[in-house]
Amino acid sequence: MIQRFDRNDRRILTFPAVHPCEGISPATLLDSLITLSKGICSFKSKFFPSQRRNVREMIRQVGILLIFFEEIQDHLPSDRDSIVLCFAELHTTFQKIKFLLDDCMREGAKTWMLMKSHSVASQFQVLVRTVATALDVLPLNFLNVSREIKELVLMVANQAQRAKMELDPEDEEAVKRVILLLNQFENKFQPDPRVIKKFLEYLDITTWEECHKEIKFLEDEINFECSENYEREVPMLSSLVGFLSYCRGILFEDSVYGNSDQSDGTSNLETLSCLNPEDFRCPISLELMTDPVTVSTGQTYDRASIQKWLKSGNLLCPKTGATLQSTELVSNSSLRNLIQQFCADNGISLAKSRKKSRDISRTILPGNPAAAEAIKFLSEFLACRLYFGSDQQKTKAAYEIRLLAKSNIFNRSVLIEAATIPALLQMLITNDPSMQEHSISALLKLSKHSNGKKVIMENRGLNSILGVLRNGLKLESKQIAAAIIFYISSPREYRKLIGENPEVFPALVDLIKHGTSCGKKNAIVAIFGLLLSHRNHERALGAGTVPALVNLLASSDKVELNTDALAVLATLAERTEGSFAILEASALPVILNQLQNTTSRAGKEYCVSILLSLCVNSGAEVLAALVREKALMPLLYSLLTEGTSQAKKRTRSLIKILQRFCETSTSRLVSEVPQEQFIDVR
Repeated sequence: MIQRFDRNDRRILTFPAVHPCEGISPATLLDSLITLSKGICSFKSKFFPSQRRNVREMIRQVGILLIFFEEIQDHLPSDRDSIVLCFAELHTTFQKIKFLLDDCMREGAKTWMLMKSHSVASQFQVLVRTVATALDVLPLNFLNVSREIKELVLMVANQAQRAKMELDPEDEEAVKRVILLLNQFENKFQPDPRVIKKFLEYLDITTWEECHKEIKFLEDEINFECSENYEREVPMLSSLVGFLSYCRGILFEDSVYGNSDQSDGTSNLETLSCLNPEDFRCPISLELMTDPVTVSTGQTYDRASIQKWLKSGNLLCPKTGATLQSTELVSNSSLRNLIQQFCADNGISLAKSRKKSRDISRTILPGNPAAAEAIKFLSEFLACRLYFGSDQQKTKAAYEIRLLAKSNIFNRSVLIEAATIPALLQMLITNDPSMQEHSISALLKLSKHSNGKKVIMENRGLNSILGVLRNGLKLESKQIAAAIIFYISSPREYRKLIGENPEVFPALVDLIKHGTSCGKKNAIVAIFGLLLSHRNHERALGAGTVPALVNLLASSDKVELNTDALAVLATLAERTEGSFAILEASALPVILNQLQNTTSRAGKEYCVSILLSLCVNSGAEVLAALVREKALMPLLYSLLTEGTSQAKKRTRSLIKILQRFCETSTSRLVSEVPQEQFIDVR
């Protein structure tokens, strides 16, 4: 009878109560009401950060009605419509009461519920009035209960009718205190820590962990509001995130931190993919561009992201920092067609891709002036700790930066301006695994910002990052270092400089050989990005990239990892020396096995690309070997009917080459491969 909702499935301050169905018996309804009432009364012993007076009154009234429900349970009339009407209304109302009580003590929502206290008090008022209305139709005179019980029910009905569920004066004072603190931040004035602590103690936010949960909840609310295009609450939510981030980083500096945060920990480290070429991503949002446009500096951005940037009054190019001579946006239809073709060929939905990896372009600007100033104060504090703090304070500061920069572009820019990157680079040279891991993780987040890449390279950060890639104290730190190399090599000029460093490719190849699955994947994709510069092909081959990838393909059963490895081999095979290296590594049987067994459509396409390049660059020996593979032609025919347009084009070319070779080869070779295998695909 009672519908159960997981707290994570129901958004706060929504009440999806289920009305009892028609024809339900009074006894069944009463049993469910008793269960609901007991659930509400169980809140009596729990702590409520706000709405304490209203909560007590609501639980008291429900507790009295529970006595009445249990009294009539054994002798309830079964033919009174008014009883069913009353109980049905109470049942719906009690569900909402329970939801509201859950919300008042929901983990991470203490601050938000306090700031919504006027609305919450009004909701209590509505519910208590609904209880009074339901009791008005209860036929007490027809129920076999004692006079004392009847008087209790009448008392509840009268009190519910007259009750004023008002805002608790202490809550009101706490709300005013928060608004004062936010105003001080907005006016670029750091509040008195004693005032902040008094507020936090009022809500029983006494640890780093509890403060972090508050921030996480508020960020989830912001994401929901933005996804629904209902952003009325976003400024207040953003200001609270900034305020509590300040508290987490400064007031809880000495607290135990990071124990429950799995979203950015080693259990879910960032992995890259060859399926999203960096040139297809917007430099602002880092997502695949759906509507690429070019600005006056020649840089290309996604239209939605650059429009938000310009609308805020910024007249600088986000990537180059140069002044925009015009705000005109010129559609880049050629790039848009390439992206659309790329997505179609690889089975990628642009809409789903953007939804899955949330577009953070809205965070280019702060959600609120108070939030902006709070983050600036916090960034300066953290930078100071990085330079002058104890080892423990430095590690904690690096972790805070890691969290702040995770998915907020404005935070990244402020942290970079506070000169955190040079200090983080220095902290990579340490014997403390935690310090190194948090420092390299923070640098990863900052390297996604165009200014972050620039500062890392200008401070000779590549050598420090390479040091971690080669000799990191944790495997996780090594794989993060590989990801940073991918991001900082996205600008063409840095791609060339990084490739010229003689230690880059050997270190990445070593990670392919000895790293975790995540590390192997990041190393492969970093190489893929560097290969966008043709000068890096020879260096990649010289470092033994091909044998390492071939050995990985021969032993790995991870489809995504193998697909990325095939993508790199397909790129290298386009040049003659790359094709020779693949043949020298005895890769042909491995490629054919991948073509036959991989479940990845993109993987099959890469296999065809490799085979086509081998045929073009390496000649008769490869062609003869492929013609002898009797299982090859059926696989190629299936790609002609089931593959993407690009796959069909390459497959058709490969089949034509094989047919031509078969037609012009010696009679001995022709006899080994029956002609009926082949069909005309022209």
